Amino acid sequence: MNIQLADVTVHIDQTLERDERARIEDALRAIDGVVSVHNPDDRPHLSIVEYNPERTNSAAILSTVTEQGVSAELIGL
Repeated sequence: MNIQLADVTVHIDQTLERDERARIEDALRAIDGVVSVHNPDDRPHLSIVEYNPERTNSAAILSTVTEQGVSAELIGL
């Protein structure tokens, strides 16, 4: 079985404490189809989310972040 994965970078506008970032990471990991979430301590405004596009999409990822009460946008590379 060959699963195609995609990734998206989410920019969070606010400066969040580690526990707030962890709460957002947990919400993202709960999305069916999300494979991994990376939010490095040296770039706390950026989260890289890897996902299966057959199960979710970037709009659902962004919506999950903004539902946590922060302002955010997707960044294209």
